[in-house]
Amino acid sequence: MGSHYKGSKEEVRVLNTYIKLLRATDSMNAKINLFLLESGISESQFFALDALFHLGPLSQKELGKKLLKSGGNITMVVDNLEERKFVKRKRSNKDRRLIYVHLTEKGAKKIKNTLPGFVDALMIEMKRISAEEQQLLQELCKKIGLN
Repeated sequence: MGSHYKGSKEEVRVLNTYIKLLRATDSMNAKINLFLLESGISESQFFALDALFHLGPLSQKELGKKLLKSGGNITMVVDNLEERKFVKRKRSNKDRRLIYVHLTEKGAKKIKNTLPGFVDALMIEMKRISAEEQQLLQELCKKIGLN
């Protein structure tokens, strides 16, 4: 369903494009988040573990920036991960103001066990469009995201 906004053709097209992009994202997120819920972690926790697994220890600020999360939000995510012993915080020896988040062995095991199922769930959702369309979608999203 498109917008009922009574603007110029360009305005209506832009609004309809935005609505379709959000609906597609919400639809995929609902299915993917169901998988993550069954795995026992939130989307934010999953992406934090994934970032730490692939990039190594990061400061909370760097992790928040990677995940597009505010300082308060990333603190809550890390608090919850630390409570479950998936990560541990360590203060920097060089700059005591910096706190780095490190993946624990338990956290590494969790992401290693969860990532394949996450990718499988994405594969099912992305089967609806061809490889070429997926590539085009990546390019279009990157173009929009860089602004």
